[in-house]
Amino acid sequence: MSNNQVILAIAATLDYLIGDPWGWPHPVRLMGWIIHNFQTYTAKYFHYPLAQRIAGMVLAIGLVTISGIGSWLVIQAAQSLHPLLGNIIAIILLASCFAGHSLRAAAAEVLQSLNKKDITVTRSILSRYVGRDTEQLTETEILRAVLETVTENATDGVMAPLFYAILGAFLPGVGSVPLALAYKAASTLDSMVGYREYPYIYIGWFSAKQEDILTWLPCRLLVITLAILSGKPLYVWQVCRRDAVKDSSPNSGWSECAYAAVLGVQLGGTNWYRGVAKQKPLLGDPIYPITAQKINQATLLTRYCFLIWLAIALVILSRFWEQYKL
Repeated sequence: MSNNQVILAIAATLDYLIGDPWGWPHPVRLMGWIIHNFQTYTAKYFHYPLAQRIAGMVLAIGLVTISGIGSWLVIQAAQSLHPLLGNIIAIILLASCFAGHSLRAAAAEVLQSLNKKDITVTRSILSRYVGRDTEQLTETEILRAVLETVTENATDGVMAPLFYAILGAFLPGVGSVPLALAYKAASTLDSMVGYREYPYIYIGWFSAKQEDILTWLPCRLLVITLAILSGKPLYVWQVCRRDAVKDSSPNSGWSECAYAAVLGVQLGGTNWYRGVAKQKPLLGDPIYPITAQKINQATLLTRYCFLIWLAIALVILSRFWEQYKL
């Protein structure tokens, strides 16, 4: 087994078992600090749209590049001290890119609170994980919000980082971490400044486009994987072709719609953001109501997809590196 295979396998196991321990240093926190301070500085000193657009490009390209090259340099420096130290740092950094455990834990926390019938507390907990207003949500709307969050973040939080980690593992001298962390930077940028509203309209435009492009392929591969797992691939694809294209996002609509089609539920509808209603397209057919069981099925589907991609990658990597060494 090659070094890249070992790092991939252990990092995936680490995320599954413990996720991100609370209070531990995390690369995304550093990325968030950089993005926040850069955005604040830009808003203060750059008042023209063109200047903010250029600043946004510098931020997006710079942070993604620094995240990739910086992580590679850190690992190389650690390996120069001792190969085992380099591997340990690579495993920890790569595990931090996968959000599978965190996503399941967030869903479980909301569902446990909802099960206790304290809807006020449940709304408060949900507000930590979603951008929409939660103060007036009913139990049905809370369940929809959780399922939409789980199915949207399955792509950019779990499967896309794995895709780029696998891609990096095939590149001699690069490895999984630089590409996975570079993608994580793009995803973090999009979540913080990639909005079509003040004050992010100009500074965040490039970050939003960059993330859309980087997520496009892993998102489609996830849809195909879900369709195959469902046992009704043509139906899932037809529903996505019918509904997902109505979403303004080229990726989140496809991700949510694929899960909706597999689970037989309908997502979308009216969401409120800072007191303003936003109509999201309806995705899927309302064959079944959204329940806690459906949410748990969605997290299980993501886990199956992750394991399938990982297993295929490890097998192909084994043959690839045998050939490469020859």
